[in-house]
Amino acid sequence: MISSIDNKGFKQKDRFTNVRIVVATGTFDIIHPGHIRFLEEAKKLGDYLVVIVAREKNVRHKPKPVIPEEQRRRVVEALKPVDKAILGDLNDMFKPIEEIKPDVIVLGYDQHFDEEWLKRELEKRGIKSEVVRINVKEECELCSSAKILERILKLKAPEHLKQIKQL
Repeated sequence: MISSIDNKGFKQKDRFTNVRIVVATGTFDIIHPGHIRFLEEAKKLGDYLVVIVAREKNVRHKPKPVIPEEQRRRVVEALKPVDKAILGDLNDMFKPIEEIKPDVIVLGYDQHFDEEWLKRELEKRGIKSEVVRINVKEECELCSSAKILERILKLKAPEHLKQIKQL
């Protein structure tokens, strides 16, 4: 079932039937082929893909994102497999899920969520979504935001330091 959506998020009106809604979540700091593959695989599980982009405040399991959250959301929403991207809730990660009521919630192969814990939390809130871990991994040299940042620093930092010293 799909709801109408505005730029602030997912709203529960104008519901349609026979549409399978999939939700994917992530930080999506520096988009790379691994993100694209994850979202392509997620889209295969339904008709309408909503991506919940992590708020900077809520990213605790890795370094804070380099790219501002609204910019990350806009980039994710522009990707071909994505029908809508929204920012996560600042205080309750389940609030958007309660509003969207997805048929499927997908997790990436390396996302830190414990699937059983997630299923229990969804059940406590009366959310009847299937949880699917996508175990497909894109293999490439820079299929990681951290690896991209490391490469930028390795290749560009010495050059920029020279320029600063010359000032």
